[in-house]
Amino acid sequence: MIDASDAIVIGAGQSGLAAAHALRQAGRFPVVLEAGQEPVGSWPSYYDSLTLFSPARYSSLPGMPFPGDPDRYPRRDEVVDYLRRYAKNLDADIRTGHRVSSIRRRDGRFTVQLEDGTELTTPVVIAASGAFGQPYRPQLPGLDTFTGTVLHSAEYREPSAFGGQRVVVVGAANTAVQVGYELAKVATVTLATRTPIKYAPQRPLGRDVHFWSIALGFDHLPIGHLLKNPPHTPVNDDGRYQRAVKAGKPDRRPMFTSVDGDAVTWPDGSREHVDTILLATGYRPALSYLDPAERGHRKGISTVHPGLGFVGLEWQRSFASATLRGVGRDARYVVRRLLRQR
Repeated sequence: MIDASDAIVIGAGQSGLAAAHALRQAGRFPVVLEAGQEPVGSWPSYYDSLTLFSPARYSSLPGMPFPGDPDRYPRRDEVVDYLRRYAKNLDADIRTGHRVSSIRRRDGRFTVQLEDGTELTTPVVIAASGAFGQPYRPQLPGLDTFTGTVLHSAEYREPSAFGGQRVVVVGAANTAVQVGYELAKVATVTLATRTPIKYAPQRPLGRDVHFWSIALGFDHLPIGHLLKNPPHTPVNDDGRYQRAVKAGKPDRRPMFTSVDGDAVTWPDGSREHVDTILLATGYRPALSYLDPAERGHRKGISTVHPGLGFVGLEWQRSFASATLRGVGRDARYVVRRLLRQR
């Protein structure tokens, strides 16, 4: 048994690094446990062309501005490099290759057990393990019998392997539209959605939408915990995605009604061969080390265990809670509340 004394943060992606920074600012010395081999979270595993929808000036963690032109939209690999530098400059005990298997609480302290059997104890735990490790795969009629290829957007990297294919992308949010747009350059692609795609102009009145979100106070409103069924997230668009969908590259159709063999059936009754179904259907929190009954929270503060907090959950406190620009604000709030419980 090893005493970690101050706090343990689970996950060293953007949320875990922000939580560690908040703990250091509060005078605590956290141990950060990261299952991967470096403290960059899931970013290296995202698709190659991923570009942030927020400019660099709105894509920073606390204490370290994103470098370069503040008005540009950083790409995936720039974010990875930024997180590496952030972790290097963070005065915290970051331990990579340490996967947490379970957490138990007894006599006011948590015992955090790793997969290799090592146990650490601490009075404070912050779960910041993100969601990439748990892609959401909806139960679509007949999908389990599909004889073509089914993959989640977490498994997608770049379009060359799909050349000439008939591809259906399931989803209506940013990832679905961005991936569908990219694939449509080499394949015949349909976006299958339950509701029409909603678009949000990227630069209304010549300023990025994030400028207006912050200026009007929407970005900071702590109302995420009130939204049990979050509204459909609009697709941030500079115009190219909406134009492409209107031109049918990709096209958009209501969700197919069934899958049979290598074909899907559309609501109008037509049946069509499909090579690949790509699920851009999001993720669920990767909290396997907690029993389902222990995952309840309000604004990131556990409703079950004093001393347990969460950072990086979608709609945890605000619209930005699961983003680079939002995790720092939530981390400060969670750390402040948890330390008051001590």
